[in-house]
Amino acid sequence: MPDVTRRMLELLASLQTGRRFTGAELADRLGTSPRTVRRDVERLRAYGYPVTTQPGPGGYYRLAAGTTLPPMVFDDDEAVATVVGLGMLAAAQDAGLGGAAERAYGKIDQLLPKRLRAEATALRTTLEAAATTAPPIDPDLLARLASAAARHEHVSFTYTARSGATGRRRVEPYRQVYRHLRWYLLAWDRDRADWRSFRIDRIAELSSGGTTFPPRPLPAESAAAYLHAEQTAPRHRAVVTVDAPAAAVLDALKFQECVVTPLGPDRCSITTWVDSFEWLVLNLTFLDADFVIEHPEEFRKRCRELGSRLNRAGKSRV
Repeated sequence: MPDVTRRMLELLASLQTGRRFTGAELADRLGTSPRTVRRDVERLRAYGYPVTTQPGPGGYYRLAAGTTLPPMVFDDDEAVATVVGLGMLAAAQDAGLGGAAERAYGKIDQLLPKRLRAEATALRTTLEAAATTAPPIDPDLLARLASAAARHEHVSFTYTARSGATGRRRVEPYRQVYRHLRWYLLAWDRDRADWRSFRIDRIAELSSGGTTFPPRPLPAESAAAYLHAEQTAPRHRAVVTVDAPAAAVLDALKFQECVVTPLGPDRCSITTWVDSFEWLVLNLTFLDADFVIEHPEEFRKRCRELGSRLNRAGKSRV
């Protein structure tokens, strides 16, 4: 494509991130001059893109929300990823977020450039995702929590715990995490003075007091890492070396909390967290491959006990 067209697409892709950019920053990104950036911005406005400008010291360019949205700048891979992502989310049997994704799934063609619409249509008509059962999530609730977290704003809500007990919680919201078909909020609980995770489908009556808080460092490398550690802490940790390809082991344990590390083409290491060692040994046995328990000793003991029981069951009675 001509250099000017490529530059325009790169400019629009930068602005569509929602960030504010100075003229110098955009010029550096595009390898051009601030004067050319100003000219390109005027072209975008002529095409219908609502680019706002703040002149003077501290000035910036930003793509504002408009009443109409011109075709979005997707490359082929981004268009495929968008359609596939919406299709997978729409498969959730959830009238809230899943329903919204299904509606967007049927409208995505209208937002794509003409050259990508045929490909998107082909994907939509040939792509199926197996239905999944997940708790219903209100998209507006996700948006309000995200807004409060971005503004560092205190919120409170009614929360129903796993036990069924209901109470009011006052928190500093930080991250929303999607894990195992569930949405979680990572927040600092103001009354308990500690980090907590909350199932978002159990949150109701969200409100904001309008007060803000100074952000704290996250309690782990990421919110997802914190949630992983929190949910696996009560379980048994096991490390096993298996004489089988990593891909085969991943298939056998695809719904299990585990890390599989290849040690060669036909050997791998598994680190997993389980509620029952018996469950794990049975699934490893189905692999029809030798394995060695590296840790813990309790797992080895359970295997010996289970092996003796199976051996007795396999003997014929006289």
